[in-house]
Amino acid sequence: MIETDRIVIVGAGLGALYAALELAPRPVLMISPEKLGDGASSAWAQGGVAAAMADTDSPEAHARDTISAGAGTVDADVAAMVTRVAREHIVDLTELGTPFDRTSDGGYVMSREAAHSMARVVRVQGDQAGRQIMETLIAATRATPSVQVIEGVLASGLEAENGKVTGVWIESAEESTGSVLVRSPAILLAGGGSGGLFAHTTNPPRIRGQVIGMAARAGAVIGDPEFVQFHPTAFDIGEDPAPLATEALRGDGATLINKHGERFMLDVHPDAELAPRDIVARAIFAQTQVGNRPMLDTRDALGPEVLTRFPSVAETCARAGIDPVTEAIPVAVAAHYHMGGIDTDEAGRASLKNLWVCGEASSTGLHGANRLASNGLLEALVYARNAAEDIAAAVPVSEAVELTLSFPSGGQQVDLVALAELRQAMTTYVGIRRNGEGLRTALQIIARIEADQSSNPTFVNMTATATLIAAAALQRTESRGGHLREDFPDADPDQATRTRITLEEAMAIRAAAAKALI
Repeated sequence: MIETDRIVIVGAGLGALYAALELAPRPVLMISPEKLGDGASSAWAQGGVAAAMADTDSPEAHARDTISAGAGTVDADVAAMVTRVAREHIVDLTELGTPFDRTSDGGYVMSREAAHSMARVVRVQGDQAGRQIMETLIAATRATPSVQVIEGVLASGLEAENGKVTGVWIESAEESTGSVLVRSPAILLAGGGSGGLFAHTTNPPRIRGQVIGMAARAGAVIGDPEFVQFHPTAFDIGEDPAPLATEALRGDGATLINKHGERFMLDVHPDAELAPRDIVARAIFAQTQVGNRPMLDTRDALGPEVLTRFPSVAETCARAGIDPVTEAIPVAVAAHYHMGGIDTDEAGRASLKNLWVCGEASSTGLHGANRLASNGLLEALVYARNAAEDIAAAVPVSEAVELTLSFPSGGQQVDLVALAELRQAMTTYVGIRRNGEGLRTALQIIARIEADQSSNPTFVNMTATATLIAAAALQRTESRGGHLREDFPDADPDQATRTRITLEEAMAIRAAAAKALI
């Protein structure tokens, strides 16, 4: 066991880095499974950051779009707060050196994405926003002496007593070891969402709900776990994770067609390709189900410009042997973003004392049942600062020595066969289309896998999050936003509320579901 005065940040994505900089000069220990930036979802984000930067736009309009996309469960006060401060975060990132695309007169180049009423997504080199913002923040973090970064380690659990978190268990991410308890005055969880729990995902390989699961196992309240956003346009080229074809392509005029060349979104929604993500995703999934091979067509809208304006897309196309100038890009639905997570207030505080959360691991009420495009990075920035300010008010500035970690022998690697079974069960039964029987089946499979893997805390963190998602989905007997129940296809006005659930409650639902299948 190690005692430290350092504030421990679990994760190394955009929220983690931004919070560490905000906390300076308070000493911070940041733990990252990989080299900074390599395994963070933030670095993979292509579209950009949503913010009302144009004279013709306003935070109020941004908030209205956020609430509309969220399908009835967005916290309006949170939406107002986040959109109101969005501009200052873009300016701060610019001052740190983020090379946002600019117009000849110095303004910001903005893209329009799904469910936005106007172009308000600030971008970098077309589809490089996440990578470029991360590079900027990593450079600033490396130059900040109060921040100690330890790479190649991961958190496997929280120590909590009487509703208060006192420490975090850490182990090697690179080899089988035992774990070490690090006790700290404050812990910030910024370790990503849970998209990797599904067999088809755009998330980095390590992002499989572990942070949400460890908080739930410690007793934290979880918010809206049933609401998982499936991105409509992941490349359908057989890669795991699936590369992303950014929504900005559709914002710039790219269309969705099937193998017959038909623009199928025209008959689905008045906004066609720019309809809310849940609607576009379901339409693409329906085309896939009947063998119509959905594709993203950039040929008329972008032509050769797609190669220079969207370098990540061009790189993926080249790897797959696709020429987007002359060919349409095959796409499929993939788990992309978890609207749910650890329930937090506007200061980023979880229900457990001494625990804060920011980024996709949190559930703030901003996204409701269906996240508005490019609000994810914005939420991470806003709540990283909010949490840092709240932690700073609770933890005085102090001197802290650098930590040296050594791990005892023992531990075990994640069973890849069991993990594959878990991911397939989540895709099959808890994916874009759900029903009661399938959700009960999923919970039964999760329980069996968990029992087999009970000695591995990392795996149990994953099954805890999977249980929460499936249990909350079973309890929500309606369809809303990213949650579609085939047996309850309509939205129920009486259920237009956020979910708040503990792991103990989810386990009870899981046990009842197993009995119902006997």
